[in-house]
Amino acid sequence: MARARYKPLVDRLAAEIRAGHLAPGTRLPTHRQLAAREGLALVTATRVYAELQAMGLVSGEAGRGSFVREAALPPGLGIDQQATATGMVDLNFNHPALPGQAELLRAALRQLAAAGDLDALLRYQPHGGRPHERATVGRHLALRGLAVAPGQVAIVDGAQHGLAVTAMALLQPGDVVAVDALTYPGFKLLAQAHRLELAPLPAAGAGPDLDALAALCRRRRVRAVYAMPTLHNPLGWVTGLARRRQLVAIARRHGLLLIEDAAYAFLAPNPPAPLAALAPECTVYVSGLSKSVATGLRVGFVAAPADCMARIERAIRATTWNTPGVMTAIACGWIEDGTVLRLESGKRADAAARQALAGQAFAGLHPVRHPNGYFVWLPLPAELRADKVAQALLHEGVAVSTAEPFSAGGQVPHALRVALGSVPLDTLGTALATVRRVIDAQPP
Repeated sequence: MARARYKPLVDRLAAEIRAGHLAPGTRLPTHRQLAAREGLALVTATRVYAELQAMGLVSGEAGRGSFVREAALPPGLGIDQQATATGMVDLNFNHPALPGQAELLRAALRQLAAAGDLDALLRYQPHGGRPHERATVGRHLALRGLAVAPGQVAIVDGAQHGLAVTAMALLQPGDVVAVDALTYPGFKLLAQAHRLELAPLPAAGAGPDLDALAALCRRRRVRAVYAMPTLHNPLGWVTGLARRRQLVAIARRHGLLLIEDAAYAFLAPNPPAPLAALAPECTVYVSGLSKSVATGLRVGFVAAPADCMARIERAIRATTWNTPGVMTAIACGWIEDGTVLRLESGKRADAAARQALAGQAFAGLHPVRHPNGYFVWLPLPAELRADKVAQALLHEGVAVSTAEPFSAGGQVPHALRVALGSVPLDTLGTALATVRRVIDAQPP
C-alpha cells in the first residue's frame, strides 16, 4: 500500500521536535499556514497535527494554536507512567494508608491460618465469590444505601477489574459511552482496549450537563453512561439527588446502561442515594477496598441487575477465574468485624487534614476539590502551560499529573491533578508549597 503523502512531513516535524530543533513551548504554524506552506489541503494539515499530538509531541489549545509539548514529560501520566523515581515525591497516584494497617494484616493472616476452611481457600472459588462472602458484601453495600441480593453481587480483583468485566460483559466494540469531559483515566484505557467510543459531556456545576446528554441521545445511539456521582475523580463533586433523578430519567427514556463508579464514595459523608438505588434495573455499581482499606488488597465489588450477572461472571472467568480466596476472606472478615468502617472513618479525617494543607498552599488559585477528597484539581492561570509546570516540578522532585490523561475530549485544559494521599503529612505540606512556588515562578 502506498504511503500517504503527508507522512514524510509528520516524520520531519517529529524528528525536529525530538532533536530539540523545535523547543518545547514553540508555537507552530496554524493549520491554514501549514497547509499553505507545504502545499497541502487544510484537512491534511489537520491530520498532520493530529498524528503529532497522538505521539505526545504537540498539544493543541483552543483559541491559542498548536505548541511543541515538553518531550521530557512522561506521556500519559496517570495511565502509562513509569514508577516514580527514588527520592521523587509522588503527588500523582493515591495509595492512602493509616498507621497500624500492617498490624491489621498480620493479625488477619494469623486468624486465617487458624481457620478451619483454610484448605478451601487454596482451591478454585466460584467466579463471583462464595455465597456467604457475596452476602457479606451485600450487607456492606447496604450501608451505602444500596439494597442488593447476594446473587446480584460479584467479587472482583479491585474496582478497575470491576469496570473491565462490566465493559467486557455488557458493551460491544463500537458502542457509544457518554462520559464526563474530565474523567477517570482507567476507564479511558478500558474504552480503548474494548474499542468503545467515548462521547464527552461538559461539566455543569456538580455533575455533567444533562441537557447535553439528552441532546447527544437524540443525535446518536448512546449505549451507556459512565458516571462518578459521589466524589468524582478528578473534580471532587457530589451530584445532588435531583440531578441524579434527572440522569435516571434520561437513562430510562433512551434505554441507557448506567455504570456507577463509587471507588471514592466512602469519603463523602451522607451522600444522596446511589444511582443503583434509584435505577436498579439499569445500573451497574462498581466499588472496592483499594482506597478505603489498602491498594494492595485487590478486592472489589460489582452489583448489577440479576439478568446481567451471568454475563459478568463469564467475564470474570475469562479474565481471572475468581478473586483469590485468601484476599476475599481477609476483606470479608474486615467487613464483618467493623475494620473497614473504622478505616473509612479514619481516612475521611485524614483526607480532610490533607485538604486543609492544600487550601493553605493553593489559596488564590481557585482549586476545585471536595473537603474530604484525596485529590485537588488545580486550574492554572491562562498564561501558563501545564506540561511546562509539570516538567519544572519533576526537576524539583515532585510528580503531579496534567489534565491530559483525564481529558476525554479534544480540548485539554491547562490544569494539574494533585494527589494528596500517598506521602506523610509533613512531606505533603512541603511538596504542596513547592507546587505553589513553581507555579508562581513560571514566566507568563
